Amino acid sequence: MKIKGFKAWRPDETFVKDVASVPYDVVSYDEAQLLSKGNPKSFLNVVRADINFPKDCDPYSDEVYKKAKYNLDKLINDKVLIKEKNDSIYLYSQKLDDHIQYGIVATCHIEDYENGIIKIHEKTRNAKELDRVRYVESQNAHTGPVFLAYRDSKKINDHVDKLKLSKPLYHFVADDNVEHTLWKFNENSEIINEFKKIPNAYVADGHHRSASAVKVGVDRRNNNRNHNGKELYNYFLAVLFPESELKILPYNRVVISMNISVDEFRSSLVKDFIIEANGIDTPRNPGEICMFIEGAWNTLTLRNKEDISDPVMKLDVSILQNYILSPILEINDPRESTNIDFVGGIKGTKELEDWVNQEKAIMAFSLFPTSMKDLFDVADAGKLMPPKSTWFEPKLRSGLLVNIFE
Repeated sequence: MKIKGFKAWRPDETFVKDVASVPYDVVSYDEAQLLSKGNPKSFLNVVRADINFPKDCDPYSDEVYKKAKYNLDKLINDKVLIKEKNDSIYLYSQKLDDHIQYGIVATCHIEDYENGIIKIHEKTRNAKELDRVRYVESQNAHTGPVFLAYRDSKKINDHVDKLKLSKPLYHFVADDNVEHTLWKFNENSEIINEFKKIPNAYVADGHHRSASAVKVGVDRRNNNRNHNGKELYNYFLAVLFPESELKILPYNRVVISMNISVDEFRSSLVKDFIIEANGIDTPRNPGEICMFIEGAWNTLTLRNKEDISDPVMKLDVSILQNYILSPILEINDPRESTNIDFVGGIKGTKELEDWVNQEKAIMAFSLFPTSMKDLFDVADAGKLMPPKSTWFEPKLRSGLLVNIFE
């Protein structure tokens, strides 16, 4: 695969903690406003400019995208963001409790995405993809990195191990207790050459960001008579992590209401599942689903445990969808249904209980995490997972490195 360095815009060290923000799509409007309150330097003002408007505003209005551009320009004009003199590749580490992961920050060629060298596992939503397209177009920049995974390479790991012993550009602990550290490689060619040997990378998180970056790049390519493939719009910002260092948490579900009684639901459920009222809130193994209903936890296991060879159908999120959500609860399209919501595993099962106990939902499902092998198998087969199948933690920070097309 093809990667290259870029002339990053990055925070002055004095402001790095103020600038760095969580990705735009992991927080609600209220959460984003709270996180950025009293901090005009927060990069949430750039990637979620709707928080600068009343809650009932249209987040897809022209004014929102103009404000995003204004906020980015202000960070530059106020010298909060400074520009690197040379094309650079970076090393970025995140540490949460006893888990640490090291990623290579570079730009990836859109042709690798088009040709299936960079593989996806999730379908995008048109409205969200168009939203990110408009952010890229209005700002002339990639402001949030795509989270990519690749199969481990000893030689890349050796370069990482050497660099992480040197003095970093940044080191700070965010308010959520995640440690962030950033180094810059002194020389790019060795890393670039090692990635040429990597056959595939996989979009772990950021399907809308990658799809929108490619759409913008293709559009500019088609409208540039002098296109040569080296223009900055041909590359999108990414952080590439080795498979072995990544941690996937479950992406749990809550069901808001039912079209049948609880007794009718249980009668339908028992046809396909063994139900144990054991009070266990977290699946111990793949193939188990924990359900919270009427104040109690139950473990569900399929009666028919025949081998499922299809890499999508054997996922626990697929079993939940295909045996419970769709046929019994009539939630046929979880992307569009208003009768389901999704809760990242970082929030724990107590959050699921609260949804039900506070009568915001009628039941909740705690799932076993999808594995990296599952993700690779699905992507390699050219298939797509159900929506919200993976929750990666810790989350990348936006604003540490920005790729502006100049």
